[in-house]
Amino acid sequence: MKSSLSRRGFAKVLSAGAAYAALNPSFAMSAPALRLVSSSPTLVRLNSNENPYGPSPMAVKAMTDAFSLAWRYPDEHEGMLVDALAKLNGVSSDQILLGSGSSEILKVAAAALTGPGKKLLVGHPTFEAILAYAAVAGAEIVKTNLTSDYAHDLPKMLAEKNAGLIYICNPNNPTASITPKAELRAFLAKVPPQTIVLVDEAYHHYVDSNDYESVIPLIAQYPNLMVARTFSKIYSMAGLRCGYCVARPELIQRLRAQQAWDSVNIMALVAAIASLQDAGQVEQGHRRNTEVKNFVYSELDKSGYKYIPSHANFMMIDLRREVRPVIDAMSGRNVQVGRVFPAMPNFMRVTVGTRPQMEAFVSAFHAVMS
Repeated sequence: MKSSLSRRGFAKVLSAGAAYAALNPSFAMSAPALRLVSSSPTLVRLNSNENPYGPSPMAVKAMTDAFSLAWRYPDEHEGMLVDALAKLNGVSSDQILLGSGSSEILKVAAAALTGPGKKLLVGHPTFEAILAYAAVAGAEIVKTNLTSDYAHDLPKMLAEKNAGLIYICNPNNPTASITPKAELRAFLAKVPPQTIVLVDEAYHHYVDSNDYESVIPLIAQYPNLMVARTFSKIYSMAGLRCGYCVARPELIQRLRAQQAWDSVNIMALVAAIASLQDAGQVEQGHRRNTEVKNFVYSELDKSGYKYIPSHANFMMIDLRREVRPVIDAMSGRNVQVGRVFPAMPNFMRVTVGTRPQMEAFVSAFHAVMS
């Protein structure tokens, strides 16, 4: 019989086991398979936009305490997190939908809102997951090139007809750029009411710009607007898989109909609840990211390499040559950087890690590019 455990489902099980091993050394000693998945101390992972500082200590304690609850379904804790997120975002609880990472939010949005005759409209390049989900739904995918400033070209997007869903990643992945708030407000005012706009704010907490704002407050004005958020980035919970969206109740119900029951596990739920209670998690993560990013900027400036100003925990560096050989050469020096993005073949995406990690990156980068 073929196993029905998905790759993401396997990762969820594995990450929970690895967390337990980390918190219980005696268990780890008897579990060599778990030890094999731990990162090599010499390997610098800068390829997946992960937050290297780890979850809040309050989240780790909450998970430790919750192991005894693993036999229970997560319904009660789902309600607790929904209520906390509703309060945080100034909305009612029926305007929140949890997901197994914001990736699940994108998946159910594609399933509910695109399909034959209902296009998915995206910037190019952008985060690719929703393109794959919409393709499964049978939707036509329309890509609109970013502007010269790497913002979404909203006038061109408006000109496209019969879009079931418009996806705007802001800040955008892989460019780490933003679409200015005034342009986005003007765009939302003109989008046909039957077209849903999904703004993905996964990297919201890292932005340092007066030209940016979250559009969650605008949901009260626009019934066709929804916003996705994640605990993977500033809260450093990528391996736990927890995200959510904010939208009008009627839109939440359309999305919920496409979702598996209890898709967020209890460890992710208690960690997310605890993370929201740790006032320092966001501030400290933002500050560390900015400080280390500025260090990398200064090193690139000294070497004469241009980069797209970053509003996230990663950056895109213009290598002025094909990026694939550089990625391979960096890997040979135990530094993993982002994959090739065909729309930007000379740009290398690099996660902003810790200061020691970025010092290792700079050293390897100079050696490879010399």
